[in-house]
Amino acid sequence: MKTTNVEFHSDGDPIAGVLRTPDTPGPYRAIVQGPGWLGLKDAKLYVRYHEALVAAGFAVLVFDYRGFGDSGGDRGLLSPARQLQDLVNAVTYLTTRDDVIADAIGVFGTGGTGGGNAVLLADADPRVKAAVSQVPVADGTDWLHRMRQEHEWLAFLAGLDEDRKLRVTTGKGRLVHPREEIMVPTPERRATTIKADVDDKIPSAIPLSCAEEILAYRPIDAATRLTTPLLVIGVEGDATTPTDHAEALYAAAKGPKQLIMQRHTTHYAAYDRYWEQTTPLIVEWLDRHVRPNHLAVRTTLSPEQGETVTLMEAPQ
Repeated sequence: MKTTNVEFHSDGDPIAGVLRTPDTPGPYRAIVQGPGWLGLKDAKLYVRYHEALVAAGFAVLVFDYRGFGDSGGDRGLLSPARQLQDLVNAVTYLTTRDDVIADAIGVFGTGGTGGGNAVLLADADPRVKAAVSQVPVADGTDWLHRMRQEHEWLAFLAGLDEDRKLRVTTGKGRLVHPREEIMVPTPERRATTIKADVDDKIPSAIPLSCAEEILAYRPIDAATRLTTPLLVIGVEGDATTPTDHAEALYAAAKGPKQLIMQRHTTHYAAYDRYWEQTTPLIVEWLDRHVRPNHLAVRTTLSPEQGETVTLMEAPQ
């Protein structure tokens, strides 16, 4: 596997990425990945997924969102809307490369908003042939609410209202720790070392106003329109990203879909416990659906039935 540092731009800001490719010559089918909640491209957690995909012949592009890691942009501005735009621009970047098959691109996302963003990208960008969404968030308001007792939730909403008033009267709002005052970490998150290699690189203070976008975050709405093939991976009894969020995305999707539910484990432990079982299923799903279309066959059997379009891949 070859690893190359790459750069592209998103709304004028430089985006730092890592492209992993097979040792054999391209062009390759490609998978794009934006990190999960507060994640960075250099996380060791992602590498083994990339190794499995590269072994299957894919190129994999993972990058830091604007404002995080080695990318440019406003530092620490946590914006799912901007992240989605970064993902769309990452797909466009892949189509400019001679070593990538431009009409054979998929998306892999894991970890809260990472999993949710994969659904959003598949809905927003018809160039994406298939999506894998692992331990996703489907509804940002529900996610933040369920981390808190009711009195804490009401206090959180009151704090957001006070921050809005502060911003319009002074021009500046409060800065908060994203993992302590927007997301609330579970005891497992405080104890785990699975992301320790990048934990000290995330910002310790971001605008509280970023929570407004998390409250409006709704991959579930995108899923109700989605005809792109979707694989969802959840954890039964997940205290970090609720199990029913994964189930709801699977139920809502309109196209080919599959749900993998990991049992007798927890959110962070599942990455290791079922690695050998889930990874081949991820690779198989993307290998089956992320393929170029050499032929487009349009068929109309009758005016009542309408037209069907079948896309076909020619042998190499």
